[in-house]
Amino acid sequence: MGDLSRYVILRDRNADLRKRITGEAFGEAPGMAGVLGEAAGPRLGAAISTMLPPGPELDSADLTANEAKDAMRQGDVVGVVRSIPTALIVPKATAADAAATDTWGIGAVRADASPFTGAGVRVAVLDTGIDAAHPAFAGMTLVQQDYTGEGDGDGNGHGTHCAGTIFGRDVNGQRIGVARGVSEAFIGKVLNAEGSGSSEMMFSALKRASEERVQVISMSLGFDFPGLVKLLIEEEDFPADLATWIALEGFRTNLAMFNALMNMIRQQAVFDGGTVVIAASGNESRREIHPNYEVGASVPAVAEGCIAVGALQQGAAGLRIADFSNTNPDIAAPGVGVLSARAGGGLVALSGTSMACPHVAGLAALWWEATRAGALPANAGTVSMRLLSSATVAGIAPGVQVADRGQGLAQAPLSPIG
Repeated sequence: MGDLSRYVILRDRNADLRKRITGEAFGEAPGMAGVLGEAAGPRLGAAISTMLPPGPELDSADLTANEAKDAMRQGDVVGVVRSIPTALIVPKATAADAAATDTWGIGAVRADASPFTGAGVRVAVLDTGIDAAHPAFAGMTLVQQDYTGEGDGDGNGHGTHCAGTIFGRDVNGQRIGVARGVSEAFIGKVLNAEGSGSSEMMFSALKRASEERVQVISMSLGFDFPGLVKLLIEEEDFPADLATWIALEGFRTNLAMFNALMNMIRQQAVFDGGTVVIAASGNESRREIHPNYEVGASVPAVAEGCIAVGALQQGAAGLRIADFSNTNPDIAAPGVGVLSARAGGGLVALSGTSMACPHVAGLAALWWEATRAGALPANAGTVSMRLLSSATVAGIAPGVQVADRGQGLAQAPLSPIG
């Protein structure tokens, strides 16, 4: 997935009008939303969204470095970045995988005790695709978009497993899904069967997900910095030091692009309530070698507006952080010996922050439904706040550091909000 002449261009052609609508442009008087009052917000947002779908516009093109600089001078351009490799957050093989006989995570996050199912909530899964014929997704409306060139489907199995944990139906009497009432999902295939993709694919899928008006986005992937360095050295014959610097620039600029894109998506909350973005924190830590062998949460999990998820595993003294789970997540969830849908049929257990992330994505769907049933504003801000603030440290083993588990073990709502 390495074409170093490929650039992604982000534009915002509705910025001025959006600011006037929300009363933010040039310090002027409150816009329409402010004049009509907060109570009119949902009606106003629905009306405006039929007149002007706001949001980002993405283009991609093969450019020289000078052409990329020229593109940045265009008035509506927010960013121009070289497309860089992305990679699957690869599951880690553990003894718990072979021993798994049930979905212990469902009970750990209290999804089995929640009266909510995620009904009416739209979810997006940006991953390796999905096996749409699997019984776990029977009766669902799945909108699929392939960005890899392979076509729909899941030649890897990772995306199918993650989707099963988020909203999978029971398989042969075994519950696997946190939010079994979700009936509509957007499946963005941004990683191929080998688990490789590009930032262009990821940005395009994020834009499409926002156009699909999803309320939750789940991502278990990351920018592939080592892969980019390798590409520059092996295919472009760059010396190692120069390759590292160029890769660092690509990493930095793509993070800035991701933040800009996410900010534009968040600005759409005035129209549709917004989107909660959940991302896996990464599996690069090696605590089994030494307790201090820890790596910070990866990108995009640490990007502005994302909820980064760490992985917990069962232990004799309670739940503990998985050896591989990167540090500094916002929240944690079950991520070892997680039983879910296997591409081609049946179930399989996998371990990784990739498995923890869909637990929280499913919980976010439950919190959306609970918020809509209560008195508080049903928007991404409220859902994110309640999701994070409801996390618990009960059941977590003594000595687990805040930096490793974040707010604590994610929990499902047990009643309407407010």
